[in-house]
Amino acid sequence: MSRFVDRVMIHVAAGDGGHGCASVHREKFAPLGGPDGGNGGRGGDVVLVVDPGVHTLLDFHYRSQARASSGKPGQGSHRNGASGEDLELRVPDGTVVLTPDGEVAADLVGSGTRFVAAAGGHGGLGNAALASRTRKAPGFALLGEPGESRDLVLELKSVADVGLVGFPSAGKSSLVSVLSAARPKIADYPFTTLVPHLGVVTAGETVFTVADVPGLIPGASQGKGLGLEFLRHIERCAVLVHVVDCASVGSGRDPLSDVDALERELAAYTPALGGALASRPRLVVLNKIDVPDARELAELVRPELVARGLPVHCVSTVTTEGLRELRFALSAAVRQHRASLPAAEPTRVVLRPTAVEEPGFDVTADPDCPEGFIVRGGRPERWVRQTNFDNAEAVGYLADRLARLGVEDALAAVGARAGCPVTIGQVTFDWEPSTPAGAATIRLGARGRDWRLDTGERASAAQRKAARRARRESTAGGEAEPE
Repeated sequence: MSRFVDRVMIHVAAGDGGHGCASVHREKFAPLGGPDGGNGGRGGDVVLVVDPGVHTLLDFHYRSQARASSGKPGQGSHRNGASGEDLELRVPDGTVVLTPDGEVAADLVGSGTRFVAAAGGHGGLGNAALASRTRKAPGFALLGEPGESRDLVLELKSVADVGLVGFPSAGKSSLVSVLSAARPKIADYPFTTLVPHLGVVTAGETVFTVADVPGLIPGASQGKGLGLEFLRHIERCAVLVHVVDCASVGSGRDPLSDVDALERELAAYTPALGGALASRPRLVVLNKIDVPDARELAELVRPELVARGLPVHCVSTVTTEGLRELRFALSAAVRQHRASLPAAEPTRVVLRPTAVEEPGFDVTADPDCPEGFIVRGGRPERWVRQTNFDNAEAVGYLADRLARLGVEDALAAVGARAGCPVTIGQVTFDWEPSTPAGAATIRLGARGRDWRLDTGERASAAQRKAARRARRESTAGGEAEPE
């Protein structure tokens, strides 16, 4: 037995970027031929794609986790790693993507619509790409960036032009079956319709869709019965049709009270998309007039409904009486709605380049540490994620990049001092100011090392400076030795 699922929670994880390679070209008579490490491949994205052939979220109910493939690491001889393949997840037309907090991330309407649910991580650069005029043979490479991982809620909201609204067993499924080729389950007990059904109707040159959804009961807007599931599937409908059972003798209901109850539930429900339901064009269908008592009751209440400004149609799904007039009335209402829509404008790509003086990061005080600071920004955080902190030269390269970006100047401007804890991304370190970095000021040490992180070289430099200062002081009236 097939199941219909219209709300699921999924976990998506994009692929990680491949690590860069630190390699030196070696061959006969050229043991040190220069860096030749390749770049890592980019991680694959997780993409949601609207597929007209998919009508339910059932697949995600059984497989709620999805992960794209990761990029391959780079190799020597300038061989770049392969990028990970994107993972495409097929979803029905009308799927709304929400965050766990209820914020709408995407509204997927239209065949082929795509949404990147999780972006793959960038691949790390190899040491061949990191070589420069002053750093001719880097002894390190950048790590691949982890892919994005997030939880999402998928909700299916049917895409139809006309939505049938009514109490259980009011004849909505029967009406869809005679207006279109749809064959929903029909029975004489409440809540026969448990899942929405769509039917395609043709009236003249107009083709439109009709949605048959679960029946409504009083209190549906507060979640009673199948209320929220019912109301979710009529949010996108342009025209609402109140289907009223005029043959429900002895049920304690009458057509006018049924219409009033339906109107109250529509007014109490405020959808996140598409505007209030109470403002949509509405028609009233007085059904089952093939029963003599039902015909008399329909003729009795019709003037009252017309006086309220509601178009009324008396129909019978058994004898098909009144169905032709109803079909063309719905067609006219759909055409009017489509004509009122704004003309589709061509898609424009707006490019907003970052200003030259825009730093791309900000420095704030750390609320958890009185003397600490937090650096937030896309580039600094990405650089930290791609740094191998087991390699001193890679850490020195990170310090150069942050200094060139202006992070050190920004820290000094907000009052940071040597030894203050500074957090960038998931890494916290003690800040030690250095001279402004640049290609002309880079001082290289042994392969895989950085002189700023070498305690021995720091001590030697301090000793040499102290010795020069002592010689100057000992020179009485002589020319001071320059530093």
